[in-house]
Amino acid sequence: MKTLLKKATITAAASTLLLGLTVVGTASAEAAAITCDSKSSGKDGPFYRGESASYAYDNRFSKSHPIPALETNIPQGTATWSNWDGSNDLILVTSYESGHRSAIIIGIDAKTGKQVGQALLAYSHVGGIAVFEKQGWAFVSGKGDTIRKYSLAKLKNAIKKSLPIEQEGKAQTVYASSFLTSHGPTNTLWAGKFEDAKRGLMHSYTVGADGKLGYRPGSWEVPTKTQGLIVTKDLFIYSTSHGRNNRSNIYVVRRGAGDKDLDTAKKHCFRAPSMSEGLTVYGSNVYLAFESGAHYYSKAADKPRNIISNLHKAPLSSLEQLAPR
Repeated sequence: MKTLLKKATITAAASTLLLGLTVVGTASAEAAAITCDSKSSGKDGPFYRGESASYAYDNRFSKSHPIPALETNIPQGTATWSNWDGSNDLILVTSYESGHRSAIIIGIDAKTGKQVGQALLAYSHVGGIAVFEKQGWAFVSGKGDTIRKYSLAKLKNAIKKSLPIEQEGKAQTVYASSFLTSHGPTNTLWAGKFEDAKRGLMHSYTVGADGKLGYRPGSWEVPTKTQGLIVTKDLFIYSTSHGRNNRSNIYVVRRGAGDKDLDTAKKHCFRAPSMSEGLTVYGSNVYLAFESGAHYYSKAADKPRNIISNLHKAPLSSLEQLAPR
């Protein structure tokens, strides 16, 4: 399905056909620059390799569980799966093989950090993953602007035994699937587009018991270079990055009036280490993944500004406090 673009004097509109519905989103044609807190010590990061990103980051985040499979794979999306085996919780990390032959969903015990196993997928960039425990589905970014769905029952077996798993049915076409997340209480899947040189858009979808996605009217503007997203009742939290030598950004946006346009949204932005990717919430903490620890980057001649092979975590409350009311 092709994306149709319409130009207007003030707004740029993008439309795509989803499940028989025409959906339209708008983004400001001339977006104002957003200033991000960049004050730092200029010294090495206190718990990661390379120069400190910012005081704002270093005072909130800390080192957490190691990210597996960095020798062969490049981490991307993250999600949380509670009570996955009847008694334990997982942090899931999607990761694609550096040779573009396959991808995996890695299961990490959320409390101990031990790798439980990994499910082998057909290749895609796997930029995002979203879990819906009530409906029994996991959604993963597919090729192009598509989303693949996987049965949680089958995914549990695949992770336990480190087996391949096939997607259920055909991939569903959406506006964009560069990054994904779930908001469980409202059974909503959020998916958006990474844009390198301008702000992107994200849309939201209902999730049916059969895993079918239903478009919800409306779109939200997202920061340039968005790689990961968390949605809570009160916040949008974005992870943005591009380029191995550039610092990343974390945006904390207050949900409510004006949140669809970043220029009117109540927000705070601060610098993070380079090559940040997916975000997820487990318990009272936010967990953030990086692709810089993958050997594809860390062993290259042009090494990343920061090389990070662990998840980082921060209290969700410490980020929530940054967003103006």
